[in-house]
Amino acid sequence: ILHRIDVGVVIDLEPARTEDPALSIAGAVQSQKLAVRAISHLQSLPGGDIKLLCDAVVERVRELTGYDRVMVYKFHEDEHGEVVAESKRSDLEPYIGLHYPSTDIPQASRFLFKQNRVRMIVDCHATPVRVIQDESLMQPLCLVGSTLRAPHGCHAQYMANMGSIASLTLAVIINGNDEDGVGGRNSMRLWGLVVGHHTSVRCVPFPLRYACEFLMQAVGLQLNMELQLASQLAEKRVLKTQTLLCDMLLRDSPTGIVTQSPSIMDLVKCDGAALYHQGRYSSLGVTPTEAQIKDIVNWLLAFHGDSTGLSTDSLGDAGYPGAATLGDAVCGMAVAYITSRDFLFWFRSHTAKEIKWGGAKHHPQDKDDGLKMHPRYSFKASLEVVKSRSLPWEN
Repeated sequence: ILHRIDVGVVIDLEPARTEDPALSIAGAVQSQKLAVRAISHLQSLPGGDIKLLCDAVVERVRELTGYDRVMVYKFHEDEHGEVVAESKRSDLEPYIGLHYPSTDIPQASRFLFKQNRVRMIVDCHATPVRVIQDESLMQPLCLVGSTLRAPHGCHAQYMANMGSIASLTLAVIINGNDEDGVGGRNSMRLWGLVVGHHTSVRCVPFPLRYACEFLMQAVGLQLNMELQLASQLAEKRVLKTQTLLCDMLLRDSPTGIVTQSPSIMDLVKCDGAALYHQGRYSSLGVTPTEAQIKDIVNWLLAFHGDSTGLSTDSLGDAGYPGAATLGDAVCGMAVAYITSRDFLFWFRSHTAKEIKWGGAKHHPQDKDDGLKMHPRYSFKASLEVVKSRSLPWEN
């Protein structure tokens, strides 16, 4: 297996078992046929259901590779991960629904997955072999793309602590945001990983790994289409909301959007809504007091004066200093600026959300530190009840 680096070509010579059918030409062709069949199955699924797509992916990858457990691991906006789909041996403990802190997969590893999208560890207990390098080479050889590269000692211990001896990790890449770059790999985003775990030594031959990489390319494309479809539907809902809002504002009195039916509470799922117009306050449902609204308006003008709107599921996290005085009744807020002094508000109360952490809670302030990497020893699920947040405004 060859790949090019700055000083030449790296050749990985993997041990080949002559009895392994996947290593024959016919076996390699069969691996591709299996991948194509899996892709056809994924493409036949009804659209608009990412969970169904992920469930199908873990089943197909497990059929292809034979691992004891295969999971889809999705990265959230704050970079922590969640197991959103799983296919496993019946006697293994389920990981579905567990969340893992962002530091479990450091940023350096995530960057490497965008370059080298398949990573296999045959035996985490195998003793690493030192690289003998020609003295004429001025710098250490880069083995990032090598299939035989030994795992970091921390990761090997991490796997052992999970009871996993072998693993196969496949990157799920989708189109990134415009700010991520224009064209090329820089515009790609790591959406998540498909991870296979095995409780004994396991080697997947190269033709089958290549077929899995081909399958992941198709998964990324299909997932990208699903996300684009969801975005388009959301845009349609926004346009419909804007049209209704404009119709409401054209009524005889602006306060009609609060006092009449339909009201602005019919536009957005919320617990309360309010209009602050020409210094007058009109409210509906669960809202702050007039004095509290004026304080929020002053905060908006001071810190978000150049904005046309703001939405947050936690006023405290958004930096509003008076969030604690609002209590549980008002937690999330969405605001639209009519003019520089007139505002429409929607409010949501806090919701108690349960998050199951896989042994260690995620702290957004935790940062990667390559000098202080330590494997976790506990993967037992722990339950955290998150308060002081409303439902996100996308819902």
